[in-house]
Amino acid sequence: MANKILVIDDSLSVRKQVQAMLPKGNFQVLEAKDGQEGLKLINQERPNLIMLDFLMPKMGGLEVYKQLQSKPELQKIPLVIMSGRREEVIEKIPEPAFNKYFEFILKPFEQKDLIAGIQSAMKKSKLPREAPAKAAAAAPAAAAAADGAGAADIQALKQQIAKMQGEIDALKKQQAQIMAFIKSKLK
Repeated sequence: MANKILVIDDSLSVRKQVQAMLPKGNFQVLEAKDGQEGLKLINQERPNLIMLDFLMPKMGGLEVYKQLQSKPELQKIPLVIMSGRREEVIEKIPEPAFNKYFEFILKPFEQKDLIAGIQSAMKKSKLPREAPAKAAAAAPAAAAAADGAGAADIQALKQQIAKMQGEIDALKKQQAQIMAFIKSKLK
């Protein structure tokens, strides 16, 4: 039975590039041009690996990622997210998920980057994940414990902010005076 690799990317050239860079072997490469088509293939074919573009029309990589994370049976599929904008991916999928649950490769990439990304994604897919219900149950208890200890910290931070705002206002006033002086000398 061939290993199924699903490449979800709106660019035909990227889909073909990934296919050409894969080592020759027992692979069946499936292609999807957007997230909707990709999710349909994921549910029908249950691929052994997903290569996911982050920025796509109709349904982007972030929505596909969220759908994968919402179903335990899909979380186990190794995932490589591809994008030319690393910062945007980090902004939308913050730590620890960014480094823990999938591999990221920056476009454009070379074959060695692709192979290393796939190998890393395979390892990460085997790591245990915290159950969402367990994490959600722990959050209120942690928040309650932090409320008592954090109130004094919050008050201290508010005082620091007020002090810094006063300093900022004074600096703005000085800057306005300097600009007025410079303008008067330039006339």
